[in-house]
Amino acid sequence: MTFRTVSPRRWIAPALLALLSVCGAQASDRKFTTPPTLSTEAQALVSVLENLHYNRDAVKDADYAGVIGDYMTALDGQHLFYLDTDRSDFYNRFGKNVYYNVDYLGNIDSAYQMYYVYDDRVTARIAWIFGELKKPFNFTLEDSYRVDRSKSPWPASPAEADDLWHKRLKFEVLQELLNKKSLPEAKEIVRKRYERMLKNVGETEGSELAETFLTTIAGLYDPHSTYFSADTYEDFGIQMKLQLVGIGAMLGLEDDVCTVKEIVPGGPADLNRQLKPNDKIIAVAQDSAEPVEIIGMKLRKIVDQIRGEKGTRVRLIVQPANATDASVRKEIIITRDIVKLDSARARAAVFQVPTADGRTVPLGVVTLPAFYGPAEEGDTDADRTSASEDVAKLIVQLKQAGIQGLVLDLRHNGGGYLSEAIELAGLFIHKGPVVQVKNYSGEVQIDSDKAEHLTYDGPMAVLVDRFSASASEIVAGALQDYGRAVVIGDTSTHGKGTVQTVLEMKGISRELARSPVKTGAAKITIQKFYLPDGSSTQLKGVISDIVLPSVDEFLPIGESDLPHALVWDKIKTSSFQGGPTDPRVIAKLRQESDARQARLEEFAYVRKYVDWFKQRQAEKLVSLNLEERRKEKVQDDAFRKSIKAEREQLAKNDFPYKEFRLGPPLPPKIPAVKPDKPKDGSDEDEDDLDDSSDTDAYGKVDVPLREALRVVDDAIDLGHDHEYWASDHAPLTVAAKG
Repeated sequence: MTFRTVSPRRWIAPALLALLSVCGAQASDRKFTTPPTLSTEAQALVSVLENLHYNRDAVKDADYAGVIGDYMTALDGQHLFYLDTDRSDFYNRFGKNVYYNVDYLGNIDSAYQMYYVYDDRVTARIAWIFGELKKPFNFTLEDSYRVDRSKSPWPASPAEADDLWHKRLKFEVLQELLNKKSLPEAKEIVRKRYERMLKNVGETEGSELAETFLTTIAGLYDPHSTYFSADTYEDFGIQMKLQLVGIGAMLGLEDDVCTVKEIVPGGPADLNRQLKPNDKIIAVAQDSAEPVEIIGMKLRKIVDQIRGEKGTRVRLIVQPANATDASVRKEIIITRDIVKLDSARARAAVFQVPTADGRTVPLGVVTLPAFYGPAEEGDTDADRTSASEDVAKLIVQLKQAGIQGLVLDLRHNGGGYLSEAIELAGLFIHKGPVVQVKNYSGEVQIDSDKAEHLTYDGPMAVLVDRFSASASEIVAGALQDYGRAVVIGDTSTHGKGTVQTVLEMKGISRELARSPVKTGAAKITIQKFYLPDGSSTQLKGVISDIVLPSVDEFLPIGESDLPHALVWDKIKTSSFQGGPTDPRVIAKLRQESDARQARLEEFAYVRKYVDWFKQRQAEKLVSLNLEERRKEKVQDDAFRKSIKAEREQLAKNDFPYKEFRLGPPLPPKIPAVKPDKPKDGSDEDEDDLDDSSDTDAYGKVDVPLREALRVVDDAIDLGHDHEYWASDHAPLTVAAKG
């Protein structure tokens, strides 16, 4: 059996289709029970987890009580509706029997019982909200609200809950006032939001609750294991085939808000270059129609609004992931289309990099969005080969153009085919181990590159970030182990060092196999990855040799930020010809980079933005005083404008380059469409360090890429000094004797 390594976002996004916004249905209206087929699936899920999951021995019967808190949080992510007394009551009533009920009886009625309480809390709270919205609001008081309550306790009493909700409502209304709405308009927007939530209450189905509950059980073992209901499993297959016309983005729900989990390489959103992972979609509009707020809307309905006919436009009102103020809005217009796989292929360029003595040196860059395989039936780019073959072709072209060094850019590359990671690493190393894969029993399989010839043997760097995951980490770590590349970027990569497989329930249970009813599936973790030196890529990821300043360091986007993540460990090193780069070389390259980071204006520009972002992120409490918030908004807008002006100035120093592409010529990048005046009242100058509106193949002022090129140039210079040679070869090159 072969397994595919994919980004955590690529696996999580379909699973999150299941974690719908469960906002309560009136308990008096409906009662849920565990259907016979679901009962069998629940038992089969536990059996699979106990017998096949990599982490099976770490989860005991008693640990299943932890499902109660996780399930409550899945329903009430911001800890707003339940009371702490509910939590205590649930543990007393159900805690000791969660495992027995699910495994032996196939009964998940406790999930429905907990939901009924949530149901009552939400229904009563929304009635209270409607009453409060009719009252006057005082925005002159010195008060504050904690926006992120995901780790806060549930209110201890009804009185404490009322106080919390007074602040919550003021916060929501104030957000709309900051977006230039009048007070009546702001109240109406918030009222409609909760009307929609109440409507969703009546549409909640037992299958959704079952899926959420069983997913929390799978989540006890690790964050990448999940349960798919029959409908979600069907959606999962469609998503993986990417056959629907839309914007090319994986979406999920987080606390009733639609969140972008992944941008599909080659899709309209990727070409548009404005929508980013972790952006929150607040409203959707069809071309010139008025935007419809989608907070609290079910994910399937949101997806239906965003999908549409090829060539039509959809307008998204977005809260950017890196916005430090929750009131910030940005309008993005995307033309719907199919995913253009040619656009997702590897691409390259030769940059003319200035040296300290006034010369320029030609250095190559290969950008790889994903580790894709050969073209399959239905692909639009029939001449496409695979990631490794495409990169090999590009390197040949770069060498013909006279490059003296190379940067392999794996930023935002969430993974792909493991076989391609092995083949790609083999372009740069002699035959030998690339990755070790260990299963639960401790059996280790060593996957090696077996190619006789190298494609590139010169000095190189691998550029990574916190979004570089799975297959990307295997390649970066292997090249680091062999001393073939210096790793540059965020402190570490994502840290997803596990392998998942999807098992259809019909294939697990004979009873389900005979059933005519559609059944779901389980996605479970079965193996872990290790580098040639025995280090796991799990949790810690690959540690960069040279760290560059980045806002990624202050975002919860790594494996270590996920609940129940598997631990880092190390196994026996494999036998391979090579070793890490001489510490003296790394120290020298780091010293030169540190000097530039202290001297160059572009790093002052990055640090200024990072410091501002870090400061805003540290401000956990948001003021509920309108004038104070307006002052903060004016300051933030002024800061963004100054940052944008600095970037435009720094862009004049961008290195000139010539691009290389494979396949037929591509249409030009879709330019970012900006309305003359944002209808939501947001500031048009909202921006960040990523010039996503740029239509060039390589964006303006890409500071990490510029520095990676300089580091490679430094390595070339060290190659002229035999003091830094190891054995008979220059730093970061392949030895003559492998």
